[in-house]
Order: sequence, then structure tokens, then C-alpha cells
Amino acid sequence: MPNSKIHFSLSERKLYLRFLDMFFPIFSFYLISLLTDYQYFNFNNPQIFTWSISLSIYLLFFGEIFEMYNLKVASDIYLTLRSTILTVVFATLFYVFTPYYSPLLPQNRLQILYFFGVLLVAILCHRFIYIKFIFSPRFLKNILVIAEEEEIEKILACKQHQEINTIKCYVSNERIENDTLNFINVNDANIAFLVKEYAINEIVVASNNSKLITKSINNQLIAIFEKGLNIKSVDSFIEDETFRVSENKLTHNFYNYFTFSKSHQNNLYMAFHRILDIVIAIIGILTLVILVPVVLLGNLLGNRGKLIYTQLRVGKRGKVFKIIKFRSMVSNAEKDGAVWAQKNDMRVTKFGRLLRKSRIDEIPQFINVLKGEMSLIGPRPERPEFVKQLENEIPYYAMRHVIKPGLTGWAQVMHPYASTFQDQQDKLMYDLYYIKERNLLMDFKIIVKTISTVLFFRGN
Repeated sequence: MPNSKIHFSLSERKLYLRFLDMFFPIFSFYLISLLTDYQYFNFNNPQIFTWSISLSIYLLFFGEIFEMYNLKVASDIYLTLRSTILTVVFATLFYVFTPYYSPLLPQNRLQILYFFGVLLVAILCHRFIYIKFIFSPRFLKNILVIAEEEEIEKILACKQHQEINTIKCYVSNERIENDTLNFINVNDANIAFLVKEYAINEIVVASNNSKLITKSINNQLIAIFEKGLNIKSVDSFIEDETFRVSENKLTHNFYNYFTFSKSHQNNLYMAFHRILDIVIAIIGILTLVILVPVVLLGNLLGNRGKLIYTQLRVGKRGKVFKIIKFRSMVSNAEKDGAVWAQKNDMRVTKFGRLLRKSRIDEIPQFINVLKGEMSLIGPRPERPEFVKQLENEIPYYAMRHVIKPGLTGWAQVMHPYASTFQDQQDKLMYDLYYIKERNLLMDFKIIVKTISTVLFFRGN
């Protein structure tokens, strides 16, 4: 113990995919250079190292945009094929048009087609190997849960990365209704035997001071931990699986678990964040100027009303400001009072739906970003009337106002629709996760996921 069963964690699988996305194409070009006189990606050229690095960067960047490292996509043949083709097309286009970091364009343009073909086949080969073997049940993580019914049900509801986890059995005081898992009564639990019997890789234990964790169970866990098996709380498990804060952590002593990311006190990070906001906002406003004639024409034909509207929203520290948007709904859409936008909302015009799907309706908000009322990344600002309701219904909702609201955010890319209080509570957990974990890498992930949302028309 720990048992000999090999498994790959979520991060290990993503690392595996990224590494082989770089290795397989470059190794394939090396083999081709040995067997043929292919000249475009020639390994005898002294710049081959620079060429390989730039190619790897393009593949990884567009791989992130087209969801190559989303494990649900990576485990599906059709989605893998779609994402790989898009990634290779864009990586090839950008690569051949940046000759300072890539080979000069060959006189025989067919070599570019060969380049594209080798990239596509090389990546697809290792992706199909991943689906066939690495994704197979023999490499899944086996989990033992020791918790009461309510917490076990929360774990079972974590389906985001279900494909890399298998809950083999659970120890509790009573059986869960309609479950197909192996139930062991807490009074009869021999944890060492269960770990060996079910080849357990990880134990998830109740987060609260549960009566379930008796002295006997605790002593068994200490003995198991001493032998190197990973043990974590239900809250930590939920956070690792869903990338959101567990609701159990938001209690009267939330400060024991929930602290600001150190980035909030990092002046260099905050300065960089503001400079990035200003630069992107200026680019966004220039884009807005270019798009206004097109949107104006579409508005005249499809919306027939004001092009731009403003609306009160709640910003940092509860300060109210006016958000600017292209109008996407019919005139007098809220004549009967404020109502949350729904998926497939009948008040949204056909042209307005296009604006929302492409996120073009939000481009005027770059003016809010430039003014400092919003940031590029942060929780989406809500309307004052909704905020009052939500603060009454959802404890700790006001905590999201500790930072500037954003044009996009972690909750936006992870849980795009919010038409009920439960949806708002779910989005709050994502917002708080961002506030807790905020850093440059996470900001980059959000930007990339937002680009994916726009390209795949997943806007509200």
C-alpha cells in the first residue's frame, strides 16, 4: 500500500496531451527528413530549434482556444477530430505567415500542404491512442468515500470530470437510495481491506465534524495516510473537480477557508492588470468604431429601435454605475418590471441573438473598462434590484463585489446561463473561486475560454 494500480490524474492527462501534441509532429517531421528530401521543415537547418519552439507555441495556444485540453473533448472521437482540424488549420496559417520564427515560404507551395497533413495525422494518431488506451478504465482513479448521505450526494453530483474518477464504494451510516455503489456500514468498515479489495487510489472524507469519523475510523485513516495514500476532504474534492468553491466553506467562519489570492496584495500584478485593461479597452473601442456601421444597419433591419442602451449595475464595493451595451431585445422588453434573461429568451430579437451569441453586444463595455468602472476579467455586474434579492436569498453574495466586475469572468465561461436563484448561487461559487485563486495564469485561461465561447457561438 499504496496499491499498484496505475492511474492518471486530471493534471497528468493534460500534461500528457500537451507534451505529445508537441512531440509527435516534430518527431514526425524528423522521420520524414530522414526518409525524404522534404525541405520546408529541414532538420539540417541551424534554426530548427527556433522553428520547433514557435510551432509548439502555436499548437498549444490554438489547442487551448479550440478545447484540445478539455478532457471531455479529448475523450470523444468526433469532438477530437473537430478540435484537431481547427487547431492545425490556424496553427499552420499563423506559422507560415511568421517567417522570422518559421521557415521561409517554399517555392513549391505543395510543401505547405504536406506540412499541414503531417501535423494533422501526427496529432490525430496520438489522440486516438489516448482515447483507446489512456482513457481506458484501467487508468481511472478509484475512490473510497467516507461521509454522510448529504455529502456523498454532492460528490456524485460532480460530473464535470467524471471520466477520470470512479467511486468504487462508500462508508456511511446508511445506504443512499437508488445507488449502485458498494455500501459499507461505518461500524463494519475495515479501510485497509477496502483499499486493497477495490484498488483505491484516493480516500475522500467528510468535511464537517461528522459523528461518522469515530476514533476507530480516524486511527485507520492515520495508518493509511502513513503508507502514502492520498486523503482529502469532501470540500477539497468538490473544489478540485468543479473549479468552484464548495458551499460548505461559506459559513460564519468562512475566513478559516476563504482568503484573498495573494495577487490582490501584489502591486505588480494589479498594475499589470490595469495596464492590460487599458490596452485591451483601447483596441476594443477601435473595434467598436469599425463595427458601429454594421451593427447600426442590422439594428435598423432587425431591432428597429435605439442602437445603444445603458443600464444600472453594481460594481466594486457595491458602487452603482451605468453599463453600456448594444441593444439586443425588443423595445420595452421590461415594461412589466425587471426580469432575468432566459436561455432562448423570447424578448431577444433575431439580430439581437446574433449579437449575444458572438458577444458583440458587450463590445461597448470597453468604455466602462477604460473608465475604470469594470475590468477585462471579473464577476459579471448584476442589476441593483437583482442584487438586493440575491443578497437576501444567497448568503455571502456581496463578497463578489470585493473586486471590479468584468467584461468576462470565470463564472461566465464555466456557467454561462443564470436564470434562477440556484444558477446565481452556482455562479457565485465560481466567482469566489476566481477571487480566491486569482493570478495571471488563470486570467489567461479565462481569456482563452472566452475566445472559444465566441468562436463556438456559446454566448448568452
